[in-house]
Amino acid sequence: MKNSAHAQCISRALGICRKLVGHFSHSWKKRVALREAQRELDLPEHAMVTDCSTRWDSTQKMIARVIEQQSALSKILSTERKVRHLLPSWQDLEVLESVNKALSPLQDFTEALSGESYVSISCVKPALHLLNTSVLAEEEEDTDLTKSLKSRILQYLNEKYEVAQDLLNMASFMDPRFRTQYLSADETQRIKDRVIAELLELQQHQPEPQNTAVMEGDSHAENPPAAKTKRKSLASFFKESTQEEKSCKFFQGIYTCSCTTVRQHCI
Repeated sequence: MKNSAHAQCISRALGICRKLVGHFSHSWKKRVALREAQRELDLPEHAMVTDCSTRWDSTQKMIARVIEQQSALSKILSTERKVRHLLPSWQDLEVLESVNKALSPLQDFTEALSGESYVSISCVKPALHLLNTSVLAEEEEDTDLTKSLKSRILQYLNEKYEVAQDLLNMASFMDPRFRTQYLSADETQRIKDRVIAELLELQQHQPEPQNTAVMEGDSHAENPPAAKTKRKSLASFFKESTQEEKSCKFFQGIYTCSCTTVRQHCI
């Protein structure tokens, strides 16, 4: 029953936000008036954000922008009777603030785990741990709606990744930044046994080296020795390591690295 009431409140508040944003999006006069009001009230000169039904982060950005520009929006619309109803009531604002508090921490995690130029699967388990223990943990000042949203988000994420625990555990174990930090004792032992078994299997399937020895005279006569391949110096590896180190970034206790190989500097 409580979840149903929360859903109705959220649906109403989001509907008002969309109408409010649409009103300013379709009127250049209102956009000009918004900029003037922002300057008068010393607010950031940001445009309104239109949300997309298939992207939850756009909804969070729309809510955050309405809350940020509430004073300017009220200054413009409160004097016009025909559009005064577009302003959110204090109850709607409380709902929007509760929703924004629950969703805004997820924005940074979503961007960090959606990178295409670096491996992110090994960060999923550590990220889930942070979400469960700190980022989405209930706080005393949270409203009932915020607590309910945090609980439902965590339940969804934990259930979604439960089926891929073996893969996430293996990826986290192989990442030198995490190793067994987020694994239980039982999980650690299972992963070690699995790694050892896979290494032994790979060793068994390696082809045996073929004997390619030929007569020394014939070898020099028919196949002259090929030019030796220039070997990389030790300094060149450090140079590559330094270049890759510039792409490592630290994000809320988690390193996100675009290194294509495991380097010591990423630990």
